[in-house]
Amino acid sequence: MEIERTFLQRLYLFLKGLAMGAANKVPGVSGGTVSFVFGFYEELIYSFRKINFTAFKLLINGRFGSFYKYVNGQFLILIMGGSIFSYFSISLVLDYFLQNYELYVWSWFFGMIIGSIYYIGKDFGEWNRTNIISLIIGASVGLGISFLTPAGENDNLWFVFICGIIGVSGMTLPGLSGSFILILMGNYVLLLVDAVNELFYVVANVVIGNFDVLSDPEKIRYLKIISVFTAGSAFGLVSISHILGYVLKRWNTIVTAVIIGFITGSLGIVWPWKKALYLIENDKFSLDKNGNKIIENYNRFIPDFSLAETWFAIFYIIFGIALILIIDYYGRKKK
Repeated sequence: MEIERTFLQRLYLFLKGLAMGAANKVPGVSGGTVSFVFGFYEELIYSFRKINFTAFKLLINGRFGSFYKYVNGQFLILIMGGSIFSYFSISLVLDYFLQNYELYVWSWFFGMIIGSIYYIGKDFGEWNRTNIISLIIGASVGLGISFLTPAGENDNLWFVFICGIIGVSGMTLPGLSGSFILILMGNYVLLLVDAVNELFYVVANVVIGNFDVLSDPEKIRYLKIISVFTAGSAFGLVSISHILGYVLKRWNTIVTAVIIGFITGSLGIVWPWKKALYLIENDKFSLDKNGNKIIENYNRFIPDFSLAETWFAIFYIIFGIALILIIDYYGRKKK
């Protein structure tokens, strides 16, 4: 019985990682929000903070068991394993639905973010002047980000490393979508679509014994890009977590108010009724290196309530809110 309960706890943790990883890949949705709602945000930050000089010293001295225990290894492996696995599974399913049922997917996410605002805010405590100002600042920044114009693609490795640091922010900062920031930096398709697909292709070929792919200059280019991006992400996770751990410990309510503001501001990014505006130069669509149209911004509009699809979208918004409320109810019942 005890073994079964332990297995279910580990499986549940892995599934949380899946959800966080899938959310990180979707522009406008923050994996940090998922970790906040699912109740493992503080443990995530705490675990990343444990990757420090002491942990490095334990590793160098060959004390692997002590290192594993010190950095909360089981938790990190399950969460990060689920998150990485989702890039080759759940996130591919999401990509399909975003291409074919974009309105309904955005509606579902919009509803979940509304539910998340309630979930995080209901136990906040006192809304004094400082906390209200912090909320407004967070919402203003989040909303401002949603209206920025994306840049062009840049595969310079130093820039890719910086993209890794900033892109992973969505995992540690609830309400801030790392994938949307990558769109603004011009490297979303390069890093989270092309490089990931090429990595999967290379690994699959190597596994079956086809090593010729390693002599392909284009494949090597993508492997370098994904390696540098991963290094930047790892550096960003650890460094940002140390900063967040410090400020959360000293200004918990203020930081939480800013986070609620961020999440509220991000509603502008995931507003379901929007149309992509593509960059046009010399009366032609500008294309990236892969032939994809470059998005300049989005035209957001009020839906037509006479259309059936609008009401289906509203249904998915309500479904998204209900999903968070069910998670909240289940969490309180467990306590």
